[in-house]
Order: sequence, then C-alpha cells, then structure tokens
Amino acid sequence: MSRRVRIFQVDAFAAQLFCGNPASVVLDAELLREPELAALAGELRGSDTAFVLPPDGADHDLRVRFFTPRAETAFVGHATIAVHAVRAALGLSACHRQKQRSGIVATGRLAGGPGARFYFSQPPPPLHGAFAGPQADAALVALGLAAADLDPQCPATIAGERGGRALVAVRDGSILARLRPDLARLAALSAEGCPPGYFVYTRVPALPDCDTEARMFCPAIGIDEDPVSGNAHALLAMHLHSLGLLPRRPRASALTDPGYISAGFTGRQGHHLGRPGFVGVQAQLAGERVASVQIEGSAVLAFESGIALD
Repeated sequence: MSRRVRIFQVDAFAAQLFCGNPASVVLDAELLREPELAALAGELRGSDTAFVLPPDGADHDLRVRFFTPRAETAFVGHATIAVHAVRAALGLSACHRQKQRSGIVATGRLAGGPGARFYFSQPPPPLHGAFAGPQADAALVALGLAAADLDPQCPATIAGERGGRALVAVRDGSILARLRPDLARLAALSAEGCPPGYFVYTRVPALPDCDTEARMFCPAIGIDEDPVSGNAHALLAMHLHSLGLLPRRPRASALTDPGYISAGFTGRQGHHLGRPGFVGVQAQLAGERVASVQIEGSAVLAFESGIALD
C-alpha cells in the first residue's frame, strides 16, 4: 500500500496571496522515511519546508522538522506560522507547544482583529556583541553601504544562535531601497567567518503603518534575499531593547502572565522583492529583563497537493 502525505503551500506574514514568505507544510510526515525528508524538501525547493510529526513526549503537542532546500535547520519562524495556519484551516485542534531541534516554543492563534493571525513565543535569543573590524567593514562594502548610510544610534551587532545574523541599521528606507549587494562576496565573507545572514533595517521606514523596515541577505545558505524573517525580527527586538530603543506601547498579547509589560513594534519586509509582508513583534518584560519574544503574523493558504510513495 502506498504512503501518501499532504502538502500545503502557504504565504506567511501576509494577508493576501503571493505576498510574504512562502513555506511548504507537509502533514502526516511520520509516514516518510528519513532520506525522503530531505529529498522532498529538495523537490519543494522554492521555499522552506516544515514536516509535521506527532509528539514524542508529554511536554509538547506536536513536533516539526524544518528543511531548507539544502539542509535541515533548527527552527524556521515563517514556516511555524504556516504550520498553524494550515491546522486552523483544516479545523484541527490547536497545538500550543511545538517541539523542534531548537527546543520548545509556545504557539497559537491570536483572538480579535481582522483575519486569522498566529504567533510563536520563544525565549529571548542571544546577542553576541559588536559586528566590527576588518571583516565587518568588508561586509558593509559588499552590502553597498558607506559609513554615512549607517544609523549611529544602532551600532551593528551579531545575534542569534551561533552568531548567525549580523544586524545592520541604516538611516532611512531610501537607503534600503537602493541596496544592490555583492552576493558572491557576502557568501565568501561568511565562509571566512562572518555571519551567514545580514539583516539590514531602519527605524525610519519609507512605508506607512510600521515602525521598522528591513531586508535580509543570506547567500551563504542559498537564500540571496529572504522575503520576511520572523527570527530576525525577534533578534531585532532584543537589540533595540539592549539599546533602550524598544517602543513601550501597550499592545494586546497572547501572553497574559501577570507582572509582565509588553513592548513591541511592527516591521515590514519583502516589498523590495514584490512580496510585501508584516511582522508583529512583542517582547514580554519582567522589569528590565526580556522574558520572551513573541512573533505574530497572518498567513494565506495558496494551494494543497500531495505525493504518494511506494
């Protein structure tokens, strides 16, 4: 008897089709053999792929394994939003604790407001210090940036697990719009010790209805420009908080633990690629300490398919 898995294509961090960041969601992934996970992700090479599996312990509701077209990775934010949008569209029960290689994150659907919105909440990701020195200078040149383009209030920093992202602030959105990075040079610098990803952002966006605007370049992992990154916005929340620049505007939150103060912002990304997307970001503060970072977004199901295997 053949094994059949269901595959959904989802546009995450978007309220309409062909926007935001595409992700593939594979249900019934427990039917797949180990080599078939990477093979299927390679077949779906236009986006990251989330393989949804049953829980293997009492501390979580479901497991997800994430694959880029090149390799398995620990966690993918937009694909997480996509997983829970698919489950909601199918009328499946909500899962509030998701396990993946990076650990367990809280997940769910946000109440109120137009459309369906979902979130994941994670422990505060690490900051690793300044992105400076000769290699950083070379990376700025490869990005097409001069010293006069940079925001002096937000010095470039390295952030994320294993220092996977450089966060670089520019003065305004017009600088973002003119970036034409040397992708081959950026990939070579990553191979020489620079981070594999460069998140270039501004607190003076050229677009309305947002607090930040950003672009993300990751040629070293096969993604020339990532449309919308939830993980990078979580890193940005930590960086802005460390600089005392995270807006303290009260906002409705899925996390209601007493004693927490919510601070956050709305980011826009993807419009430079013709795939505009929105990311809601909230940090839960216990005093001056960040207790968790919550990433919020809408998602739209583009199409459903399947594959049968012997």
